[in-house]
Amino acid sequence: MPASREPITQEGYDLLIEEFKFLKDEEKPRVNVEKQEAAAQGDRSENAEYHAAKEKLRHIDKRLFYLNSMIEKTVIIDPSTLGCERVHFGSNVTLLNLQSDEEETYCICGVLESEPENGLISIHAPLAKLMMGKAVDDEFYINLSQGKKEYEVVAINYTPIFELKKVIRTKKDFGFS
Repeated sequence: MPASREPITQEGYDLLIEEFKFLKDEEKPRVNVEKQEAAAQGDRSENAEYHAAKEKLRHIDKRLFYLNSMIEKTVIIDPSTLGCERVHFGSNVTLLNLQSDEEETYCICGVLESEPENGLISIHAPLAKLMMGKAVDDEFYINLSQGKKEYEVVAINYTPIFELKKVIRTKKDFGFS
């Protein structure tokens, strides 16, 4: 996949669009009204409410710019249609750490869907890059600052990414209040 394209699930894309529309259609107009009301109070140089509203608008515009750039480069992928013979975007992969004999499970997802602390790692993460294309029983290693880790792919399956996520943003998380 070219570096300019970012894979995402339909659920992830829908959430991206929802946040963009909320900020553009609801939050930005609301904060603009706050700014106008504060400006009507007189001297803007010492008007904390006016400066706070201006700052919120800057944050909203930055976030809208970022979301728009992500929307433009996303490609929606349905991992459920890709099979489980080899590791790919959306795969839930169980690895055996060959040094510790412990199993670790990771789901490979898009940047906006990742939660590394919960095992959902970005397709751009070094470990995910090494797993891509591997099949069950394939072995590989990764060089880390703590040393080399060796793994064997034990299982590849599919679980929808949004069933694995622990943090799903909602409208209340989108605002700048």
